Amino acid sequence: MSDPGLLLILSGPSGVGKGTVCKRLLQTDANTTVSVSATTRQPRQGEVDGEHYHFLTKEDFLHRIAGNEFLEWAEVFGNYYGTLKSEVDRQLNAGKNVILEIDVQGAMQIKTACPHGIFVFILPPSLEELENRIRLRATENDANISMRLAKAEEEIGYAKKYDYQIVNDDVDRAVAQILGIIAAEKAKRFPGA
Repeated sequence: MSDPGLLLILSGPSGVGKGTVCKRLLQTDANTTVSVSATTRQPRQGEVDGEHYHFLTKEDFLHRIAGNEFLEWAEVFGNYYGTLKSEVDRQLNAGKNVILEIDVQGAMQIKTACPHGIFVFILPPSLEELENRIRLRATENDANISMRLAKAEEEIGYAKKYDYQIVNDDVDRAVAQILGIIAAEKAKRFPGA
């Protein structure tokens, strides 16, 4: 039987490149998977239900909260986001390393519920670069950009509560650092594996 996988919690402010880093990790390490979160927000262009998110109605989401089906959940910018326990457990038990790409609220819930998780905070090279990245996405108006930048400053204050902090100034370097963290944690938890 293979060793159980590692639970990797990846957070960072909106626009820092978490999605890009996760995508590259999946392309690089076949034993790593991303947990698909559930959300009540509307899909963005090109997003596929079950692949990018599980898109749920607010009523369904609240029903699942009441049924204790989430490992963590939060309301962010008027929408609900959460991680289904069943999906994470299934993947970990199969020996997969599971990445939870979640905000700091969710990460702090996970830290309490799953202290064995590995917490990685992705930082931007600077707040100016973060603003440029958000503007390049062209999905937000100026008011939302200002709100996201204020939220980013608040979230960056949580970085010290994470096990590791990585500056995403180069995607390949950030991915290599995360792969190094995974290898080190596996060696520490499963010596001789």
